Amino acid sequence: MARLADYFVLVAFGPHPRGSGEGQGQILQRFPEKDWEDNPFPQGIELFCQPSGWQLCPERNPPTFFVAVLTDINSERHYCACLTFWEPAEPSQQETTRVEDATEREEEGDEGGQTHLSPTAPAPSAQLFAPKTLVLVSRLDHTENSLGLIYAIHVEGLNVCLENVIGNLLTCTVPLAGGSQRTISLGAGDRQVIQTPLADSLPVSRCSVALLFRQLGITNVLSLFCAALTEHKVLFLSRSYQRLADACRGLLALLFPLRYSFTYVPILPAQLLEVLSTPTPFIIGVNAAFQAETQELLDVIVADLDGGTVTIPECVHIPPLPEPLQSQTHSVLSMVLDPELELADLAFPPPTTSTSSLKMQDKELRAVFLRLFAQLLQGYRWCLHVVRIHPEPVIRFHKAAFLGQRGLVEDDFLMKVLEGMAFAGFVSERGVPYRPTDLFDELVAHEVARMRADENHPQRVLRHVQELAEQLYKNENPYPAVAMHKVQRPGESSHLRRVPRPFPRLDEGTVQWIVDQAAAKMQGAPPAVKAERRTTVPSGPPMTAILERCSGLHVNSARRLEVVRNCISYVFEGKMLEAKKLLPAVLRALKGRAARRCLAQELHLHVQQNRAVLDHQQFDFVVRMMNCCLQDCTSLDEHGIAAALLPLVTAFCRLSPGVTQFAYSCVQEHVVWSTPQFWEAMFYGDVQTHIRALYLEPTEDLAPAQEVGEAPSQEDERSALDVASEQRRLWPTLSREKQQELVQKEESTVFSQAIHYANRMSYLLLPLDSSKSRLLRERAGLGDLESASNSLVTNSMAGSVAESYDTESGFEDAETCDVAGAVVRFINRFVDKVCTESGVTSDHLKGLHVMVPDIVQMHIETLEAVQRESRRLPPIQKPKLLRPRLLPGEECVLDGLRVYLLPDGREEGAGGSAGGPALLPAEGAVFLTTYRVIFTGMPTDPLVGEQVVVRSFPVAALTKEKRISVQTPVDQLLQDGLQLRSCTFQLLKMAFDEEVGSDSAELFRKQLHKLRYPPDIRATFAFTLGSAHTPGRPPRVTKDKGPSLRTLSRNLVKNAKKTIGRQHVTRKKYNPPSWEHRGQPPPEDQEDEISVSEELEPSTLTPSSALKPSDRMTMSSLVERACCRDYQRLGLGTLSSSLSRAKSEPFRISPVNRMYAICRSYPGLLIVPQSVQDNALQRVSRCYRQNRFPVVCWRSGRSKAVLLRSGGLHGKGVVGLFKAQNAPSPGQSQADSSSLEQEKYLQAVVSSMPRYADASGRNTLSGFSSAHMGSHGKWGSVRTSGRSSGLGTDVGSRLAGRDALAPPQANGGPPDPGFLRPQRAALYILGDKAQLKGVRSDPLQQWELVPIEVFEARQVKASFKKLLKACVPGCPAAEPSPASFLRSLEDSEWLIQIHKLLQVSVLVVELLDSGSSVLVGLEDGWDITTQVVSLVQLLSDPFYRTLEGFRLLVEKEWLSFGHRFSHRGAHTLAGQSSGFTPVFLQFLDCVHQVHLQFPMEFEFSQFYLKFLGYHHVSRRFRTFLLDSDYERIELGLLYEEKGERRGQVPCRSVWEYVDRLSKRTPVFHNYMYAPEDAEVLRPYSNVSNLKVWDFYTEETLAEGPPYDWELAQGPPEPPEEERSDGGAPQSRRRVVWPCYDSCPRAQPDAISRLLEELQRLETELGQPAERWKDTWDRVKAAQRLEGRPDGRGTPSSLLVSTAPHHRRSLGVYLQEGPVGSTLSLSLDSDQSSGSTTSGSRQAARRSTSTLYSQFQTAESENRSYEGTLYKKGAFMKPWKARWFVLDKTKHQLRYYDHRVDTECKGVIDLAEVEAVAPGTPTMGAPKTVDEKAFFDVKTTRRVYNFCAQDVPSAQQWVDRIQSCLSDA
Repeated sequence: MARLADYFVLVAFGPHPRGSGEGQGQILQRFPEKDWEDNPFPQGIELFCQPSGWQLCPERNPPTFFVAVLTDINSERHYCACLTFWEPAEPSQQETTRVEDATEREEEGDEGGQTHLSPTAPAPSAQLFAPKTLVLVSRLDHTENSLGLIYAIHVEGLNVCLENVIGNLLTCTVPLAGGSQRTISLGAGDRQVIQTPLADSLPVSRCSVALLFRQLGITNVLSLFCAALTEHKVLFLSRSYQRLADACRGLLALLFPLRYSFTYVPILPAQLLEVLSTPTPFIIGVNAAFQAETQELLDVIVADLDGGTVTIPECVHIPPLPEPLQSQTHSVLSMVLDPELELADLAFPPPTTSTSSLKMQDKELRAVFLRLFAQLLQGYRWCLHVVRIHPEPVIRFHKAAFLGQRGLVEDDFLMKVLEGMAFAGFVSERGVPYRPTDLFDELVAHEVARMRADENHPQRVLRHVQELAEQLYKNENPYPAVAMHKVQRPGESSHLRRVPRPFPRLDEGTVQWIVDQAAAKMQGAPPAVKAERRTTVPSGPPMTAILERCSGLHVNSARRLEVVRNCISYVFEGKMLEAKKLLPAVLRALKGRAARRCLAQELHLHVQQNRAVLDHQQFDFVVRMMNCCLQDCTSLDEHGIAAALLPLVTAFCRLSPGVTQFAYSCVQEHVVWSTPQFWEAMFYGDVQTHIRALYLEPTEDLAPAQEVGEAPSQEDERSALDVASEQRRLWPTLSREKQQELVQKEESTVFSQAIHYANRMSYLLLPLDSSKSRLLRERAGLGDLESASNSLVTNSMAGSVAESYDTESGFEDAETCDVAGAVVRFINRFVDKVCTESGVTSDHLKGLHVMVPDIVQMHIETLEAVQRESRRLPPIQKPKLLRPRLLPGEECVLDGLRVYLLPDGREEGAGGSAGGPALLPAEGAVFLTTYRVIFTGMPTDPLVGEQVVVRSFPVAALTKEKRISVQTPVDQLLQDGLQLRSCTFQLLKMAFDEEVGSDSAELFRKQLHKLRYPPDIRATFAFTLGSAHTPGRPPRVTKDKGPSLRTLSRNLVKNAKKTIGRQHVTRKKYNPPSWEHRGQPPPEDQEDEISVSEELEPSTLTPSSALKPSDRMTMSSLVERACCRDYQRLGLGTLSSSLSRAKSEPFRISPVNRMYAICRSYPGLLIVPQSVQDNALQRVSRCYRQNRFPVVCWRSGRSKAVLLRSGGLHGKGVVGLFKAQNAPSPGQSQADSSSLEQEKYLQAVVSSMPRYADASGRNTLSGFSSAHMGSHGKWGSVRTSGRSSGLGTDVGSRLAGRDALAPPQANGGPPDPGFLRPQRAALYILGDKAQLKGVRSDPLQQWELVPIEVFEARQVKASFKKLLKACVPGCPAAEPSPASFLRSLEDSEWLIQIHKLLQVSVLVVELLDSGSSVLVGLEDGWDITTQVVSLVQLLSDPFYRTLEGFRLLVEKEWLSFGHRFSHRGAHTLAGQSSGFTPVFLQFLDCVHQVHLQFPMEFEFSQFYLKFLGYHHVSRRFRTFLLDSDYERIELGLLYEEKGERRGQVPCRSVWEYVDRLSKRTPVFHNYMYAPEDAEVLRPYSNVSNLKVWDFYTEETLAEGPPYDWELAQGPPEPPEEERSDGGAPQSRRRVVWPCYDSCPRAQPDAISRLLEELQRLETELGQPAERWKDTWDRVKAAQRLEGRPDGRGTPSSLLVSTAPHHRRSLGVYLQEGPVGSTLSLSLDSDQSSGSTTSGSRQAARRSTSTLYSQFQTAESENRSYEGTLYKKGAFMKPWKARWFVLDKTKHQLRYYDHRVDTECKGVIDLAEVEAVAPGTPTMGAPKTVDEKAFFDVKTTRRVYNFCAQDVPSAQQWVDRIQSCLSDA
C-alpha cells in the first residue's frame, strides 16, 4: 500500500533576496512538517511550481494545473501536482516590482506563457496579482481531483474545514497495483474512485502516446524512439507544460520493456537551463519561450511539439531500426493512425469504419512497439549466462552470440542498444529466472512464430495489434463500469470574482493530529504484503536470424561440409597426400560459418576419442585449418568459433624429445584472443555449465554441456535457467546451513574457473618465441587496458602499445615492453572484473592476484624448452628451392630466401575469371643476382601440378619497393613481405616465410637498393660483366663548387683527349697541343668578343686536310659514328678535302663540336648551313637551352626539305644574365645581338634550301595559328574524326599549303604531287608556347612560328606510374572487370600522350612532304624533341624501317644527340631522386602503334621493339648507359670496339647481340615485310585507333621475360612423332596457358615452323644447316621469278607471286575488327616514286579489280563500275578523293574512303538524280586537272561536284551514270 499523497505544500510569491525585479517562490506552509522516514521532502520544489519564473500579473488569470516529475537519489519518481491561482498582491510584494517599467513587465508576463497584456500597460499604481500554488507531492499519479477540491472549497467558500481535508489526504492509502478499485472521500462530501493498474511493470500512458504521434508524425516519433534507445539527448519544446509532461510520458511508455535510466525532467524550470549542457543523455521538456537558449546546443535533438518538427544536428547520427523491422513498423503505424489510407484509392470505398477512441489508439500504438521489441529481442533468454544462483541470481548476457545468431553483427542500432544502460537494467531485472511475468514475457516467448507468419498479411498484423491493445487498455482500466466520481468543481469564471480573503493559513496542529492518529492505527494493523505470483519465466523458441540472408559465395552446401569432414578424417588416418589435395578446398570452404562449426565439432570428436597427440604433419594440418577458421573471427567471436576451438587448442599437441608442444602456441596471431569481452563471455559460459552441474541429478549430469546459444539437444534436458528457477523457488524452504553450503559451493566453483582461465589466457597470450613478442603486441597491444574491459570500444587490446617498439610511440619504461608484465596486467584486470561481478570473496581474489604472476612465469619457462625443440624439428617438407638459370657472367648476390609469391591484380595467373589454373600463390625462393631479381617456385595449389613458376626482372628496372604485411597463403599467418614493382611491367608481391628472419629480409632490401642505385655507372652489370677490360678512371671529383666555364671546358677537353689517346693503342703516339683558346668562350677579361672569334676563324674552319694530327685522329673516330654514316647516306655534306665541291652543297659537316666544347650533349660532327662560320655557332648556341642550337638531322629525298632539331629558346632574362656574366660588351645590348645572331642563323638555314616560290603572295600559317591555335590552345585538342593529318579544317594540308587529297591509298600512300599548292613558308619552327614569345617573326615571312603545347617529362613520369598501376595493380580488384582496367588506363593519360606525339609527328611529315622545312625545338631538346624527330624520320624514310636503319636512327637521334638515358632511367645513386621517366619507351610505343597499322612496312618484328623496351632499362648492355657521347668517350666506351678481342666476350652492345641472334633465329624479323618504295606513312592517331601494347600486359610465368634469349628454353618438341611400331602418328596434345607458356614458342607461326623443320631435316641428313635468312631470301627470290614471264601475271599467279607491277605478294594480315578478326586482303597496285601518270595508275587499278570475282567481298557482285573521283564536301568543306562504286543492281552510287575500305562512307540514290552536267572548278579544287574533267550531279536534295583524274575518265563516268538512269 502507498499513501495517496506524501506532502501538501502551499507556495507563494516572495521578493527576490538580491532585490532584482523578479520574485521567487516561498513555501508558506507544508504538511506534515516532519519528513516521512521512508520519503524525505524533495528540495527545490518552489522552482517547479512556476517553471518560467515567479512574476506579478496585472490581471487575474484562470487557475492552471500541471504535474512536474522529480527523480530522487534512488531513482524513485515523485509526481508534483501544481495548481496555481492568482490573488491580489500585498503592498510589500508590489513594492519589489515597482522598479521595473511597464513594458518590461509586459514581456515578463508574455514569457511566462500567461495572457497577453494590452499595449497600454496600466500605471504602476494599478492593482497587481501574485501567483500562489498548491502542491501535492505523491509517488502515485492520481492527485488532480484532490487539488481541485481544495481550490473549490477555498473559492466557493464552502463550509468545510480545509485542515480535515488535507489531513485525510495525507493519511489515505491506496494499493500500488493489482487492479484493485478504491473509493475514498476526503470529508468534503466528495467521492473519488482510484483504479490501480493490473501489473505495475507495464507503464500507464493514458493518451500520451497517441498525442505524441498526432503532434510529431510517424517518422519523427520513430527517430526520437531510436534516439532515446541509443542514448542521445532529446529535448521537447512546447508552450504548454501539460503537453511537455505528456510527451515525455509517451516516449517513456514506447521504450517498454526497457527502462530509461538517464536524466528525465519533463518540465525544466528556467533557472536550471544550464542542465541542458550536461554530457550525459537526457529526456527534458522546456517551455518554448526559451527556444533561443537551446539554439547553441550542438548535440541535442530538439522536438518542437507545437510546430510538429524534430531537428537532428549534423553531428548526431541516429542509427535506424534494422530492416525489415523499420519498414514493417512504419507501415503498421500508418495503418493504426490512418486506417483510411488503405481505402483512399478504392473506387467504391466501404462505409467509413469508426476510428478508435484516442485512448484505444494510444494502446494500439504501444502494441506496435511492444511487438517490435518482441521481434528484436526474440530468443534473448538463450544468451543469458547464469553465473550465480544463490544468495541472489547473477545473470550476464552474451551479446556477441546474440548478434551473431540474429545475423545482425553489422547492425549499428542493435549494437548500441545492447551496449546501453537500459539494456543492462533489462537483463538484471528480466534475466532473473524465477519472478512474476507480464505481457512482454508472454509475447517474446510464445507469439514470435505467429508474428513471423503474419509478416505479409497486414490484416492479421492489425488484428494482433488490436488484441495486444485490448490487454494494455485493460491493464489501465480494469473495471469499465466505474461508479461516478463526485468531486466539487469551482463555478465558471470563479477566478474573476472578488474573493473576500486570500487562501487562509491553516492550523498545523490540527493536520498533524490527524496524521498522528492515522499512523497509530497503522502500527496496530498487520503489514500489507503484496502477494506476487512468481513463476519460471518461459524461454520461448531458440532464436533465428532476423532476415534469412544467403552468405553470398559461401553458401555452405552439404558437399562442402563433406569435404571438411573427409579432410579431417584423412589427416587423422595419416593419409597425408589425400589431405593435401583437399586442403585448398577446405581452406576456401572455411570462409563459411557452417564449415567452421563443422570443423570444431569434428575435431572435438577426435579429442573425445583420445586422438589429440599428433605427429608433425598432422599437427601442421590441424593448426593450418584452425588458423584459417580464426582469421575471419572478429574480436567479438559472434559465431562462437573461437569459443569452440578454445578447448581444442589446449588439447591437440605433438611430442618432441622431452617436451610437448600444444596447438595454442601456433594460433596466437588472432585478434580474438586479446579481446576482454571474448574471455568474459567464455568464462561466464563455462561457469554456467559448472553451476548447472552442481544442481543436476548425477544421471542428468552425463548430458554433454550445452553450447552457448544452441538449443538443448533433447526436449527433457533442462537448461541452466530452468535449474536456476527451480533453485530460487526452493531457496526460502532451505535451512540456514544448507543455504550457506550452497553459496560456498557456487563461490568456489567460480573461483576454480577463474584459476583455470588465468592459465588459459597465459597460454594464448604468451608467444612461443620471445623475439616475436613484438609481433604479438602489434596485433594485441597488451599494454594499456585500464579503460578497456567494460566498454565495447576496446579494439582488440587498446592499441596504445601497438608501436611500442617504434621510436615515436613514447613508451620508454621497460616494464611495458616486457611481455610477461603486459600479460599479467591483462589477466589481473580480467580476474578483477569477473570475480567482483560473480561475488568471489576478497580473500580468494587476493590469492588469485598472487597466483597470476607465478602462472605466467611458469608458462614462460615451459615455452622456452618447447621453442628450443620446435626449432630443431625438420621443416614440414617444404618444396626444395629451384635454382634459377643465370646468364654467363651473372652472379648470385643473395641466395634464395624462402618466400611466397602472391597474386597481384593480374588475375590470369591466379586463375581468375578467365579460368585456368591458380599458378599463384606460389611457394619458392627469391634470388638476387648482379643483374636480376628472380623468383622461382611452384604453385601452392596441389591441383596445378608440378609447374615451375618464374618471375624476374632486371634490378635496374626496379621503380618502387615497399614493405607490406600479408597473409601467407598456406598457414594464413601474417608475415612481413615486400612488394617490388619494375618498369618492365613485372611485380613481385612476396611474403617471407617464417624461417626468413627480419634481418635477412632487411639485408635483401639493402643489397637490392645497392645494386639498383650503384654509386657510379661503372658498378652496373654491363660493366662488371666482362670485367677483364681496363677499369675506367675513377669518377671525376668536383674540386670547387662553381668552376668557371673556361676551366670546366679546358678540363673537359683534356679528359676527352686522354681517353681517346688511351683507347687507340695501335696509332703512333702524339702530344696533345694546347687547346687553350679554341672552340670555347674567350677569356673573361677580353672585351671585344667578336674580334677574338674572328681571329680564330681560319684555323677553326679548315677542312680536314689542314687539321693537326691530333684533330685528324679525333675526326677519324667521329666519322665512323652512326650520325656521320647517315649524313653521307642522305647526301647532307661531306668532309672531303676539296673546298670547291663543298661550297656548292647547301650544308656542310662542321667539326666545331669535335671536342664537345660548344655543346656537351651533341655529337662531335654537326650539319650546319654552308654559309655559317664556326665561330658564329658559338654565339648562336647561347640562345638555346643547353647550348643545343638548330642543326640538320634529316633531308627529304623527294622534296629536299630538311628537318632540324634544337633545344628550346632561353628566356630573355636568362640569356642576358648568362652573357653579362661572361663578357659584357660595352657597345650593344647582349640580348639584341644574340637574337640577331639567331635570326642570321635561321636566315642561313632558309637560304640553303631550294626555293619553291618567291616571297610574294605567300599563304602562311600565321592566319591559321591565330584562328585555330588561339581558340584551341594546343594541337592536341584539335580533334578530327579520321587521320590526324587533317587537324581542324585540315590543318595539315593548310600547313602544307594544299588541300587534303584522297587519304593515302591502301596504307597511307602519298597523294599525287601534282595537286600541291605553292603557298607556304620555307621554314616552320615548332616550339613550346611559352618559349616562342622571345622570337621575332621573320619580316619576310620566310619562317613561321608554330607554338604548340606539349607535355613535359614529369607528366610522362606521372602518366607512366599510373599506366604501371593499371597494367600491374598491386592488389586484386574488388570486382575484376575489363571496365576497371580501361578506366585506370584512361586515367593514366598514356594513350593521350602517344596520340599527341603521333599527331605532331604526322603534322611535321605533312610539312616536310610538301617542301617546307621544319625546326623542332621543344623543352631542352633531348626528350620530346627526340621523340618527334625520330618518329618523323621513321614515317618519312623507309630506310629507318629496316633493322639496320632503325639501329642507325636510335644511335643517331637518341644516343649521339644526347637523350639522357642514365638520368631518365635513374641509373645511379645520384639519379635516384629524379625517378624513372620512360621517354624512349614512349617512342617505342609510338613505333609499335605505327607497326600495327602498317604491318608490311617494317623489316623488324614487334618482338624487336619489346626487346629494346626491355633492355634499354635492364643495364645488361652498355648501349643505353650514360647521357651523351661526351660521357661515353670520357668513360672510354665509344671506341672500345676497335681494340682487339681475345676469344668470346659477352656482348657489350645491344646491336651486336641483335646481330648475333638474328643469324641464329628469325625472332626479330617480320615475314610480312613488303615495303612500298618511298612510302610515307600517315598513321591514324586518335586514341580510339591506338591499342595497348601487349608488352605492358603479357607475361610468361614458365620462364620469366623472354628477352634474355639464352635463358629461354629451346623450342618445344614437335607435336607429332612416329611411334616406334610404325603405326599412325600419335597426337601429343599440349595445353597452352596464356600467362604461363610463351605462346609464340608453343605455337610458332607457319613460316618459323617451316624454317625450324628445314633446319631439323638438314641436321638429320647430316648436311650443314643453312642460315634461316638465306633460306628465306631464296624462297622470296624464287617467288618473284615465278611471276616474271608475263608482265601482268594472271589473276591466279597473282595469288602466289609478286609480279613486278604489283606492290606486294598478297598482303594477308589479320586485323582486329569491331566484331572478331576480319581477314583483309590488301591488293594494291604499285606506284613508283610518284612519277606514274594517273592513267597508268588507273590501268593498274582496273587490272586488280578483276580479282574481285575470286574474293566475294560484301558487295562485289553489285559493282558495275568503280574508280577514284574527287568530291567537293558540303558547304565550307574541302575536296576529297574517294573511291566510287556505281551499282546498277541497287541503283546507287556509293563511295568509300579508299580502295579496300569495306565500310561505305555515303550513298547517292540514283532515283533522286535529276541531271548530270559538266561542272566548273571551285575554290580549293585540284589545280593540275583539266577543267573538262569536272562534272556535277544534281539530285532533289543538293548538287554534288565531282572531278575525275582526267577528261576521258570523266566522260566515262558521266556516260555510265546516264546509262544507269536511262535503264531505270
